[in-house]
Amino acid sequence: MPNGKPLEVEVEKDKGIGTYSNFVMIYHTASEFVLDFARVMPGLSKAKVMSRIIMTPQHAKMLLKALEDNLKKYESRFGEIKIQGADTKKIGFQSGSE
Repeated sequence: MPNGKPLEVEVEKDKGIGTYSNFVMIYHTASEFVLDFARVMPGLSKAKVMSRIIMTPQHAKMLLKALEDNLKKYESRFGEIKIQGADTKKIGFQSGSE
């Protein structure tokens, strides 16, 4: 944290309600990762991007480590998260390079 002090995080009221996403496309260049979080609705052939997050490769790796850590903590408390369906590559969270 800057100067050893805890970081204050401000969440604006309109952002505090959150945005639901059940699909993400991930792209990258040598200098950045782009994550397009989208919502796929049943029966529709189009996904709407709800938020685009752009970060450095270093921050993308830090995000991966933070997610891995939090998933381990979640599963130790609530049990293993099961991914249903044999064809998980077709819908949901996937890499844009696949």
